[in-house]
Amino acid sequence: MISKTYTPQEIEAKWYQYWLDNKLFASKPNPDKEPYSIVIPPPNVTGVLHMGHMLNNTIQDVLIRKARMEGKEACWVPGTDHASIATEAKVVAMLKERGIEKKDITREEFLEYAHEWKDKYGGIILEQLKKLGASCDWDRTRFTMEPSLYEAVIDTFVRLYGKGQIYRGVRMVNWDPQGKTALSDEEVIEKDVQAKLFHIQYPVVGAEGEFLTIATTRPETIMADTAICVNPNDERYVAYHGKSVEIPLLGRAIPVITDEYVAMDFGTGCLKVTPAHDLNDYELGLKHKLPVIDILDDAGFLNEKAVLYVGQDRFAARRNIVKDLEEAGFLVKVEEYKSIVKTSERTGAVIEPKLSLQWFLKMEDISKPALENVMNDNVKLYPSKFKNTYRSWMENVHDWCISRQLWWGQQIPAFYLQDGTVIVAKNKREALRKAQHELQLFALTEEDLTQDPDVLDTWFSSWLWPISVFDGIENPENEDIKYYYPTNDLVTGPDILFFWVARMIIAGYEWRDELPFRNVYLTGIVRDKQGRKMSKSLGNSPDPLDLIAQYGADGVRTGLLVSAPAGNDLLFDEKLCEQGRNFCNKVWNAFRLVKGWEIADAEQPTGNTLAIKWFNSKISQVVIEVQDHFSKFRISDALLSIYNLIWDDFCGQYLEIIKPAFGSPIDRATYDATIEIFEKLMALAHPYMPFITEEIWQAIAERQEGESICRTAYPVAGEIDTQVLADFEILFGIVSKVRDTRNTKQISPKTELPLAIKTEDVARYKQLESIIVKLANTFAIEYVSSNVENAISFVLKADEFFISLEGELDVEAELANATKELEYNLGFKKSVEAKLSNERFVNNAKPDVVEKERQKLADAESKIKALEETIARLKAM
Repeated sequence: MISKTYTPQEIEAKWYQYWLDNKLFASKPNPDKEPYSIVIPPPNVTGVLHMGHMLNNTIQDVLIRKARMEGKEACWVPGTDHASIATEAKVVAMLKERGIEKKDITREEFLEYAHEWKDKYGGIILEQLKKLGASCDWDRTRFTMEPSLYEAVIDTFVRLYGKGQIYRGVRMVNWDPQGKTALSDEEVIEKDVQAKLFHIQYPVVGAEGEFLTIATTRPETIMADTAICVNPNDERYVAYHGKSVEIPLLGRAIPVITDEYVAMDFGTGCLKVTPAHDLNDYELGLKHKLPVIDILDDAGFLNEKAVLYVGQDRFAARRNIVKDLEEAGFLVKVEEYKSIVKTSERTGAVIEPKLSLQWFLKMEDISKPALENVMNDNVKLYPSKFKNTYRSWMENVHDWCISRQLWWGQQIPAFYLQDGTVIVAKNKREALRKAQHELQLFALTEEDLTQDPDVLDTWFSSWLWPISVFDGIENPENEDIKYYYPTNDLVTGPDILFFWVARMIIAGYEWRDELPFRNVYLTGIVRDKQGRKMSKSLGNSPDPLDLIAQYGADGVRTGLLVSAPAGNDLLFDEKLCEQGRNFCNKVWNAFRLVKGWEIADAEQPTGNTLAIKWFNSKISQVVIEVQDHFSKFRISDALLSIYNLIWDDFCGQYLEIIKPAFGSPIDRATYDATIEIFEKLMALAHPYMPFITEEIWQAIAERQEGESICRTAYPVAGEIDTQVLADFEILFGIVSKVRDTRNTKQISPKTELPLAIKTEDVARYKQLESIIVKLANTFAIEYVSSNVENAISFVLKADEFFISLEGELDVEAELANATKELEYNLGFKKSVEAKLSNERFVNNAKPDVVEKERQKLADAESKIKALEETIARLKAM
């Protein structure tokens, strides 16, 4: 018994468990089938499902379900990322709640707590993805810190170090004072802020009453100044070349140096040089051999080298020094200033440029294949507009800071002797062997070796993801990696195009000398109706699980994808989910309608025979459209084609044509054909709406245990009868015009109307006559050779149609409508003629496209002729 209303809550859990129990998402190498593999962008173990995840994973699920139905060996590998910075912060917070400080426990103890936290919370997001319907091969779930993936990262480091591509050195890095770790450039978010620009005067040594004035947004760093720099060509400061100034409040003398780096027309033309706390100043300091004074500790507090405000947080020190500078007469003025502040992607803390001893990966040479193979489309980006962004990044790539001052992560496999000698090896035993045999230090023991305390950047594990999930680093010739790699498609956001996508491509060519995936589909950002990025802090992001509970997973999936073109942001409105739910209800009610008909062994009406022929041609037409959209990664357009086919063509037209009169049965041939059509439609919609399509597919016929729409064949295009498609286009045009007439004249739909047709092709309308009469509710159609007086008329193609109404015809209104329609068709004809007169179009377009344009022109000319005759007739009245 089919329930009256569609209740997703009742069927979703049932069918998802059925899919799992029957291993319908499982995959293993099959030489008889074409592989199709995708790897999930691993969400952080700290994460919970948000709208971006919903969009991204729904698209992946659509792709994998479609591939599975197409008979490919479809494998979607799920997994999570250990997220060094974010997870460590969570664990530290958990320990604080228990009264434990990180500094009071050992590394081993901390890692035990971290694994405890991960085991409790780390799988939440994957369980949530199941609610969405994600058809991952869950038996293949990977985690970037599991033993084999951990080993893959360590081996990668050792190998690259052995090739001279990894080095250790003191460099200016992005420092997160809250996370107390270095960050790569890609982990830094720039924010526009309204800052203050402080103008501070420095007394000139030996020149009473003379000052040089600088402008800075960070007055708390003046204690780290080691010079004032001016442009040698700036005439204002020529007299001060080679002199010294005193740092205000501190009284320490620093030299005035010259360098053309300083812009004469920016600020005061005087630049304070602080090599320890600014990247450009650092480069300037190297050039002029300036000392480096680092006045900030790892947590962003002023240290003893600052002399003043020692122990104060950098922002508290800023407030205090501004007050003291003003009281001492050194503060000239304060201006409002639009500035950019760099913040940590993970903690939100303001970044400090900091000189630090870190590990780096040389990027210039290793990244060249990744640039070349995206530019030549071996790896295709969708949409292609992102190629320019990619090229810009890759042509200006910097060495990658890969070390992080954390405990949660893959510990750097570098071991130090007491004299500082570094030995890079997979483990301490291997390092000892190297020291004994390569350095001839046979008396050494493992106790003489100290491992580097830092861990590797999280991205240094996830850049291996498409290879490591198939164990392709540790076991490069295994069956899985040889079958599933390279993967087919990657779905991700453009915000990680460089520091994940590009790096995976780099790793692919470095480790396997080939690309890791063929296509990269870049989704847009999910924003609210006001265009703001959804975030917890703004409170504008709905809980995806609440949406699923309210609208059903299929409703949410459909709502999201119906307006999510690749690379363009999605303005989310809950009404989209409502639209998705309404679509599900439409499908459900259509199924109830069909299954509720009584079936009789009766002759099939001619109209039904034609309708079935028309709709099967329509399905084939849409299947071709959908496949074309998928080939171009127009996932949203493909859904719209399916949506319109089901809502408009099937529910709105086909069912209305074949529906038996109230209380009457339907003939068996029509019923069986309709059920077959329903199965095709469910298969076509299944990748987008997995739950309701499974429920209906299972209810259509008795299935064996383990059978599922997941594994049924995806529809392929059959024969397309272009004539029947053209005939039905006219048919629906007639019905639409008759219904419009009813609306404008306020005539009840139950009232039959007389319809006459002036045509040279009576046979065409004769075969459609029963359908026209049924849908438009007209009397039997009359065929005429001349115009019908005192009737409303309209033109379709070259034929004219007349509806005789009681009462006097409003000639002026009819004339106005006909004139307006003529003007439109004249404009349309002009645009088509322009296209056909363009030799470039005619020579380069596909022949069928050109032929369609020629047919449009012929139709327009016929229609114009008929309209001109109508207008002449109306004017003569």
